[in-house]
Amino acid sequence: MTEERGLPAPAPAVSPHSAAFWEASAQQRFLVGHCPGCDQWFWPPNRTFCPRCGQAASLREASGRGTIYSHTTVRVSGSIAIDGAPYNYKDALPFVLAYVELAEGPTVMTNIVGADADVVAVGLPVRVEFSRTGGPEDPALPRFRLV
Repeated sequence: MTEERGLPAPAPAVSPHSAAFWEASAQQRFLVGHCPGCDQWFWPPNRTFCPRCGQAASLREASGRGTIYSHTTVRVSGSIAIDGAPYNYKDALPFVLAYVELAEGPTVMTNIVGADADVVAVGLPVRVEFSRTGGPEDPALPRFRLV
């Protein structure tokens, strides 16, 4: 678990299509969409059909490993509102927003935590960890840390 520099962890809006993903995240399990028909892994994990072949898809536990595909460092203060609740990121600055290419293939937008923003680089290996949100059922946000 991580709560680096006060990086907010807003509780997600859980829908029937995403409930299994968020339930698993509360148990620190990282699920990704998977098609057993064509062996395609995909993100986001809330799809009920394969984006490649159209067959029924399901969730499958992923390794949680990946590499940084792209990233940016956020250095300007800002806040967002999710379901009317404000989240201020000022105390978390600077923080890294990145695309991580998972070992299984899909690319996930996430935060890189626990690393100085100036050392984060494309191609570096990362591993998933979870930040508790405190929301109903206590789902956790998947974030990634350099390995």
